[in-house]
Formats: sequence, C-alpha cells, structure tokens
Amino acid sequence: MSNKKRRDLLLLMLILLCFQVLCFQVQLKAQDDSAYKEIPVGVILNMRSWVGKTIHSCISIALSEFYKFNDHYQTRIVLHNRDTQGETLHALRIALDLLEQTKVEAIIGSDSTAEAKFHTVLGDEARIPILSLSPTPSSHNHPYFLQIAQDETIQFKGIAAMAESYGWKDLIVVCEDTYNGRDMATFMANAVGEKSISVTYRSLISTSASDELVQEELQKLSTMQTKVFVLHTSPSLASYLLLNAKDLGMMDEGYKWIITSKTMDFLNILDGEVMESMQGVVGFRSYIPQSADLHKFTWKWRKEYGGKNINSYGIWAHDAVLALAMAVEKQVLKSNMKNLEMTGSSQRDTALLNQMLRISFQGLGGVFQFRNGRITTHVLEIVNVIGKGEKRVGFWTTEAAFIKNLGFCADVFLAAFAALGQDVAFDFIPIRNNTKVGEIDYNDLIDEVHSGEFDAAIGDITITANRSLYVDFTWPYTDLGLATLSRTVDASMWIFMEPLSSNLWLVSACFFILLALVIWILEHRTNQEFQGSRGQQVGTTIWFAFSTLVYAQRQELQSNLSRFVVIVWLFVVLVLTSSYTATLSSLLTIQQIQLASKRNLIGYAHSFQLGDVRSFTPGTRLESYITLEAYANDLSRGSKKGGVDAIIDEIPYIKAFLAEYRSGYSMTISEATTNGFGFAFARGSPWAPEISRQIAGLRADGTLNKLENKWFNQESVDSVPTTKILSFKDLRGLFVISGVSMAAALFLFMLYLVHEKLHFSYTMLARGKLAFIMRFLMRKS
Repeated sequence: MSNKKRRDLLLLMLILLCFQVLCFQVQLKAQDDSAYKEIPVGVILNMRSWVGKTIHSCISIALSEFYKFNDHYQTRIVLHNRDTQGETLHALRIALDLLEQTKVEAIIGSDSTAEAKFHTVLGDEARIPILSLSPTPSSHNHPYFLQIAQDETIQFKGIAAMAESYGWKDLIVVCEDTYNGRDMATFMANAVGEKSISVTYRSLISTSASDELVQEELQKLSTMQTKVFVLHTSPSLASYLLLNAKDLGMMDEGYKWIITSKTMDFLNILDGEVMESMQGVVGFRSYIPQSADLHKFTWKWRKEYGGKNINSYGIWAHDAVLALAMAVEKQVLKSNMKNLEMTGSSQRDTALLNQMLRISFQGLGGVFQFRNGRITTHVLEIVNVIGKGEKRVGFWTTEAAFIKNLGFCADVFLAAFAALGQDVAFDFIPIRNNTKVGEIDYNDLIDEVHSGEFDAAIGDITITANRSLYVDFTWPYTDLGLATLSRTVDASMWIFMEPLSSNLWLVSACFFILLALVIWILEHRTNQEFQGSRGQQVGTTIWFAFSTLVYAQRQELQSNLSRFVVIVWLFVVLVLTSSYTATLSSLLTIQQIQLASKRNLIGYAHSFQLGDVRSFTPGTRLESYITLEAYANDLSRGSKKGGVDAIIDEIPYIKAFLAEYRSGYSMTISEATTNGFGFAFARGSPWAPEISRQIAGLRADGTLNKLENKWFNQESVDSVPTTKILSFKDLRGLFVISGVSMAAALFLFMLYLVHEKLHFSYTMLARGKLAFIMRFLMRKS
C-alpha cells in the first residue's frame, strides 16, 4: 500500500472516530436535558388581541430567562398555548381539552371576565390552580381560582374619596351593557354611597351599539344636571364614547370625567385622536413600580417583539409564571414527584395550590404574594391626561388613601420578608394623627408595639436610644444623619472666574507672558514675522502666546527650539483648559449651597426637639414645619419674604422632597448625627435579628439601592458634591515642565549664540592673521 493511501485511510479513521465522539456527546447532552421533569401548563389567550399577544410574549421570555439562571431546577414548565379567538365557548372547549387530553397541571387564563367565570368552576372540578388575568373579583368559595390581576373594584373607593374631596354629590356612571358591566355599576353605586354620594344615572351601553345609539345616549347625558362622569368600559368602547363626547362638547370646561383602569391600563396603545379627546380627564391606573429589572426586561421584550411599552397585564403574567415555576419545583422537592405523576383529576390534591399560596418574591410588579387567592398589591396610580401623555398626580392605596408618593419603607419591609422565603401574612393598619395633617406621634406608636397591640411598626421611625429601651429595632435601612435643604444659588456674573484660584490665574498669565518673551528671544533674529518696530514686536509675540489658548497661532516658527517650547506649552494648555471646562460645568450644573447666615431663618422638621436643632445651627432663628409642600412654599420665598433659607431634616425626608421637586433645590449632607430609620418589633421578637440580616443582604446585593432609586429617583436627588477649585498647587507639575522646557531652550540658544560669536571671532581673527601674513610676504618680495 502506498504512503498516500495509508494517509487517506488514517484520515478517514480519524474522521470516523471524531464523529463517534461527537455522537456520544450529543447522546449524553440529550440524556442530561431529559433529566428534568416536564410539567404541562395550559395558556388560554385571545391571540387576536394586543393584550393576548403581549401576555404570551412576556410569559415566554420570563420562562426562558428564569430557567437560564436556574438550570439546576429538576422541573421545566412546558407551555401548551391555545387561542380562544375571542370566543367564550371556544375557550371552554379548549380548557376541557387541556385537562382531559394534555393533563395540564395548571392553567393561565386570559383577561376575559366571561371566561373567568367558567374557569372558576373548572379549577374546583379538576383541582388544579387557575391563574386568571381577569380583574373582576371572584367569590372566595373557589380556592383554586387565583386572581393575578389587580381587583378592578378597589379603585371604586378611590373614586368615592376623590368625589368627596371635591365636594361632588352626584355622579353618572357609564358601563358596558353586560352582566359584568351591570355588576360594576352596582359596586360603584355602593362605594360612593358610603360617602353620601349618589349615582343619579347608570348609562349602560352595548359594545356593539351603533353610532346613532351612542350619540343618542350621550345627547341624553348632556342634558342632565350632573356633569361628573365615571367611565368604566373596555378601551375600544371608551375610545368610541370619548370621541363622540368631544364632538358634542362634553369634554369642555364644566364637565368632569374619571376613567377607570379598565381603559387607563391600555393608555399607551390608544391612538392620537383618542388621546386628544381625553385632554384633562383624570384616570386610575394599575401601578407598576419602576426598577432596573423592569427596564431590563422591557428592553429585551422590545428587542424581540418590537412592541410599545408593556402594560400591567404582561407584568402580572410574567410574575405569575415565575411563581408557578417556583411552586412546581418546591413541590417536586417536597414530594419526590409523587403527586405530580398522578393522572386523573380525581387523584389530584391541594399540594401545588398550597405551594403557590406560599410563594413570596420581589417580581417586576412589586412583591408577588397571594392573600385570599388574590395578589396583595393594592396600589393605583392617579394620572391626568395632558398632551400626548399623562402626568402623575398621586396614588391611591386602600391603607393610606390618597398620597403623592408611596411608602418606600413598606417596600423594604416586604422585600426583607420575601428574602426569608417564609409564609408570613401581613395586616397593615395605617396610623394617623387626628390633630395635624402629616404629624404622627412616633413615641405613642412605639408604646403600642411595646404593649403588644401591634407586632411591629414600619415607617419613617428614627432609631433612638430611648425608643430602644422599649422595642427591638432592626438595622437601619436608610442613610444616617441630617442634611440641609436649600434653594440652589443663582450663578454669579463672575462664575467663569471661579474654576481657577487666584494664584493659578496669576501664574497662568505670567507663563503666557514668559512664553511670549521666550519665543521672541528665539525667533526675532531670523524670523521676519517677529521683527519690525518695538510695538509690532510686542504685539506679535503677545498675540502668539495667548492665541495658543485656542490653538489659533498663525505665525510660522523657524527655530526647532521654539517649536519644542510651544509643543510642551500646548500640552499644558490642553490640561488647563480641560480642567477649567470640567470645573465650570460642575459649578453651573451643581451650584453650591449657601447656608443661611445668623440673620436668616432656618426651618426644621416638626419631629425634632428644638434643643437638638439649636445645637446643630447655633445662633439662628428657627421655624417648625410638617409637610413637604410647606418646605417648598417657604423655601421658594426665602427669609426676606416671610419664608426660610434652609431646612434641616433627616436625609430620607429630603430625598423624598427632591424626588418630587426636582429642580431649584439641593441637599448637603452633614455629620451622621442620627441613626436612620429602622423597623420596630416587640422586645425579644425573633424577627428583629432575622430582618436585620436580610436588610444587610439587601444592601449588599444592591436591592436596597434599587428600591431607593425606584422611590426617590436617586439619580436626581444625590447630595451636592463639593466642587474642587483648581489651584497652582494642583497643576504645579505642568508649569514646572513648561518652565524647564523654556529654560532648556534658552540655555541651548545661548550656547548657540556663544558658539556663533566665538566662531565669528575666530574667523575674523584668522582672516586678520592671513591678511597680515600676505602683506608681510608682499613686502618681502
């Protein structure tokens, strides 16, 4: 056999061997991939709607990302998607097929109210969790029906409270002419009736009503004495109604429109014409707190699907499917798959449901946790439609009624408990003081925890030595110490001089003159551009030196020594101008706070002891304040107009102020004279050290910082840094380098001149001697 054939045979054998190894690796990978248990889960959505498509995409991305970071899980949820095509009966048939044929272990349902009613019965019969995105509340008699969308009736109390605050005594409710719409109209009437407000008329409009019927109904509403309307319909019907109402002049001044979350949750998909018709309306919208994780997920969703902003339904579905994945995994670990491997609805038990009800974690929509079969978040955002967007005007919570900003403290508390991974239910009871708005006696609250009336107290409670005698505090979860809030100072007309100290200005000017002198010395003998009358020479050299500041020198240098000096000097100018620009920008954007002098008036928080404030600002006149609105009002006026020039308060309060009033005010942090905020537990409670450890963990992994960014817009409320003014000491090295280069150039130039003079003298002397010899020889001859 020839050598060539041997080589070909060896190559063929090597290829076959590599192929066998590859097949073996693929087989091992397939075996590894099949090591986990696949859990079938049904997804029933109307894929013809934008909402259905959004929910489906969010669920898909959520599971993909979740298992990517939890590849050690022994289970994998496998989605079985079904399209209802908007038909309720078709949705029922689909659900039955998923239960009987696919043997799904759970079902995620759409936002359809009609479909949800069927699912409640199916969940009980099949004994599997039904995760419904319907906002319509269901009876507590259906334990397997888990409502993952926010209850739409919660906002009705908020509408009643709003009507009461404005003194409205009558309302007109506009709902859909459906079974659910009639129920919601009744819920609304009952809610406002508790505030002694009557619903004078219930307008029920069919979703398939013609133009004539809609206009006829609106004409009738326009003739009624009541001009306050509450609109609770689907986005499509709401758009149709609002456009016709605008044409009839019912959106003009004198009419009041309140639109519920049933429409406002989809505000981002309404077209421009509808938005224009909604100008001035107030709406309640499900609140999704902003976070870094939410922005990251939204960016990925847009990249893959190219849609608009994700609405609340997509976020709720995302968190729900993650909760289901966690529950399935925990159940497998607990029961070694015994329950999950059973078939037939009669053999199913409550194991997976119980795991779902125990799940608690920080999701994109906030803390995800069930209570009585519903998610526990009860926060609504109140927005005012302006232009092509909306402006947030506040929040509504069932615990704290109307507020302009939510309680950061509660979010930290829930996040700390969620990190524990224990099944703990909370009953939040708001504490209010009946004397002054915004004033709470925290010492009384501590006494109530000490006496056992409450298990814990959360809120803006400062840790003090005296309070620690009666309760156990957790570690602080906020910044320590006091800060001073003040208006930003108007820029001085001479602020452009401030980036450099006076000695640096003087040294810089001297070096420009020195550069001019050096360049003149090096160039004027041979360079015609530096010659002429004395005045012309002085003007040219000074112009050349200062033009280097903007690299605009036009005179051509002939000496290499001059070029060397200028190159070094241009480097000095580059550093000097860059430093000047950076410092000036800092001074212009973050203006220094000028604390009030002894003649001015200083404000302080009402919760402080007057003696403590006097020790902090000795010799100043003081004024007590309660609300953030009062802070802004008197700071804007200043002490000369009856206000104050600065306010002293704890850092978290000032951050909350700056989050709401983002321009015109600044904060300087003082020494850590207070211990920050902490959660108070009864003495000896095991929760205090546990939550303290979790707070430390939240601070270490960045969660605490994310929560601060979410609530206080941290990027806009950080304390004002001290801007360092550049001095000669800071840049003396540059001037030393430039000075040395100038001195070296002058030294070399002087050596050259001396050498030139000596050479000239030697030449002249030699010529003289030669002439003398020639004359001597001529005489001899």
